[in-house]
Order: sequence, then C-alpha cells, then structure tokens
Amino acid sequence: MISSSKLKSVDFYRKIPRDLTEASLSGAGLSIIAALSMMFLFGMELNNYLTVSTMTSIVVDRSSDGEFLRIDFNISFPALSCEFASVDVSDVLGTNRLNITKTVRKFSIDPNLVPTGSEYHAGPIPIVNKHGDDFEEVDNDGADFLTSENFEKYSHRYSILVVNFFAPWCYWSNRLKPSWEKAAKIMKERYDPEIDGRILMGKVDCTQEADLCRRHHIQGYPSIRIFRKGSDVKESHGHHEHESYYGERDTESLVAAMETLVAPVPRDSHKLELEDKSNHSETAKRPAPLTSGCRIEGFVRVKKVPGNLVISAHSGAHSFDPSQINVSHVISHFSFGKKLSQRMLSEAKRLSPYIGGNHDPLMGRSYVTNHDHSNANVTIEHYLQVVKTQIASIRYSQENKLLEEYEYTAHASLVHSIYIPAAKFHFELSPMQVLVTGVPKSFSHFITNVCAIIGGVFTVAGILDSILHNTIRLVKKVELGKQF
Repeated sequence: MISSSKLKSVDFYRKIPRDLTEASLSGAGLSIIAALSMMFLFGMELNNYLTVSTMTSIVVDRSSDGEFLRIDFNISFPALSCEFASVDVSDVLGTNRLNITKTVRKFSIDPNLVPTGSEYHAGPIPIVNKHGDDFEEVDNDGADFLTSENFEKYSHRYSILVVNFFAPWCYWSNRLKPSWEKAAKIMKERYDPEIDGRILMGKVDCTQEADLCRRHHIQGYPSIRIFRKGSDVKESHGHHEHESYYGERDTESLVAAMETLVAPVPRDSHKLELEDKSNHSETAKRPAPLTSGCRIEGFVRVKKVPGNLVISAHSGAHSFDPSQINVSHVISHFSFGKKLSQRMLSEAKRLSPYIGGNHDPLMGRSYVTNHDHSNANVTIEHYLQVVKTQIASIRYSQENKLLEEYEYTAHASLVHSIYIPAAKFHFELSPMQVLVTGVPKSFSHFITNVCAIIGGVFTVAGILDSILHNTIRLVKKVELGKQF
C-alpha cells in the first residue's frame, strides 16, 4: 500500500502554517475587490451563456405542393353593399373560387365605418334558374312606374310595395320584364289597389331615377325590394338588412311569393291607414337606411403560388353599372400564415427580435377615391411580395418542428377599367426563405470560462498584493534608515 507520506508528496497546494502568515489591510482590500470582480465577471459570463445565439441564412423554400397558406383580413368598404360583396380567390394553377362564405363574415356599416347591425347572414346569392316568359312582347300596364316624386306616396299608401329596380340595358332586367308585368296584372286583379290596397307591384327605371336608386343603395340590376309601411329595412334582434326577393323569376313563382307576403296582412289594414292619413297633411319621409357599406373579415386558404384575392360586386343573376361601383376601402388587418399563440410568438421574438416589426404593413391604411366622373370605374390593386421566415427553436423542435412567420411588402395603384371595379390583392411568395436557427452554447465552455475568471482574478490580485506589500515594506525600511 502507498503510505500517507508518499501521497502528501504529490500535493500541489502545500500549506503554510497560519502562524507564519501575516494579514494586512491592503490584502483585505484587494481580497474584497477581487471577490467583487469575480462576482461581476461571473454574472456577465452567465448572462452571455443564457442569451440565445442564432444563425441566419437564406435558403430555397422547399414547401410541398400540397401546402396551403392562410390569409387573414379585415377590410371595410364604405360604399360596397354586403348584398353583392363577394370574396374570390384565384391562382396561376387554375384555382378559381367565387363568393367564399364559409370562412368569411360580413357586417353592414355606414359611411363612417360604424356597424349598423349584427352580422349579415344573406349568404351566397341564389342562382336563378327560371326566368319564365322569355322575351315575348307584353303590355306595360301591369306594374306601376315609380319616380322620386311619387315613391313616398306609394310606399306609404300600400301595406306591401314590391319594387323592381331595373335598367333597360341590363340583360337580366329584360329577362324579368315579361313575368314581372304579368305577375303585377294578376295581383291587381286579385287585390284591387283602390279597394283592397294590401299589395302593389311597382318598377323604377334606375337610368331615369338615378337619385332614387342611389338613395336605396341599388348596386345590381334587377333588385327586387320589399317595402312594408314605407321601409325596406327589416330589423330582427338588432340585425338590420334590406328585405329583398331572391327567388325564381317566372310568373308563377312571383305570384306565389306575392301571395305569401300578403297573406299575414289583415284585409282592413288599407282602410285603417287611410283613416290615419286623414289626420296628417303629409306623411313624414323616412331617411334611407345606412347600409350602403360592408365590413368583410375572416380568412381564406390559398396554395403557395402566385395568386389573387379579389373583393368586388358579384352575382350570377344581376348586372352592375361599373360607374356606380366604388371599392374604396380601409384595411384594419391583412396578414399571411397561421396565427401563433402568445407563447410561441414570445419564443419567436426571443430567437429573432426583429420578427413582427413589418408583420402587417397594410394595417390602418386607407385607399379612398372621390367617386366623381373622373374617378369612376377605378380598380384598386395591391401588389404584395411575401417572404417566409422559419425559426428553428430547441424548445419547440419536438412539438411544432419549426415556427413560421410571414412578412410582406405592399404597393398599391389605381387602375381605370371598363370592367366592374374591384379591390385586388396580388400576392407572390418569394422562392427564397429566411432560416433562423438557434445555436446552443456548450456548458463545458461556460465552466471553463468561469474557472478562468476565478483563477485569473485570484492570481492577478495575488500579484498586486505582493507588489503592494513589498512596496510598503521598502518604504518603511527607507524611513527607518533615515531615522538612524
């Protein structure tokens, strides 16, 4: 066995008896400074070890063909009615989806962007299959012509007034005309306007009565509106909307719809209204309902290829006058990619602090055109260049693999066109992506640096203490020599 004396011979740290050591004030001061220096340098090294280190690189985006990109948006259109507002998506691969409603919500708003009711639930505009009597010649004695001068009188005189707002140049208006006139004649025979007065079918030529049609926010032709006691606005639990007819347009279907409308109205309602009117010299005019605008919010999923998100007036059985469509809008939110949770967003910012700085450059931007003759038929186009950033996080590597964030640049232009104006968002994803990778730090390197700090400070402090101690002793010897 190795004796204890032999083991002691390999001691690197030989001890000096305490009686042979001497404490000094200078040594105590240097010890305190050395201890504080060690603590300070240890704290800095620990902070550097805990700070995330990342490596940024530009790589080719290797998204597979089956991957989809989510687009979230919240856009307000002060002059585009929810009645015809349509969200469409298309791309270079031939995808073309019209009037998306499943993931999109609409809210009627006034010109000041203030909601005028709850969510608009009209859904997709039905496709009209029956137009009835085609283009045969008919008399114009069926439906009464209404103008700005007599509209208020007619709308308050009859319990139900059903009005066809049309344009002579409109294909769909001309298809409706024969069956509308026949249905109006049949209803007059069944419910004499002078005796019964519960229902009347009328018509308004919007090319002659532009102000009247504008006051009732007519944007598509033909628009069939139902007026009850002077108003076409139906209110139900805070929900306001125009009461419109979207059914089939043949004579039989129109007559059946009119019978359904008049059935709940008491036969003597017309007489009661006449008696009530006798006490008033003129019936008060009701203001036009503030439902000319629409706020559209929600999301769509698109393929990761160049494409378009288009919002415009659309219908399969209506015509539109391009000069009367105004797509001015205010963007509250527009972003790409799925929403990250607050925890994941914090992790992304921890790894890459600049993330989110340019996340939604369109937020709060307004694109408004003065809708006069020179600014009619204006399409507003947005060109968006989208770049994907992937962040490889150690914490989320097992749970979510990579955190994805999309940023984009946006440019807008106004385009005059003969077609129906629209708000178009052209998006194109960059073929390159930014990859941010977290670089883990070695714990052994941290321990090595800590040891170097402690040993280095201890050694330097010892050297300084020795120099100081010897200097003081030398000074004292010189002073003693002068005394003798």
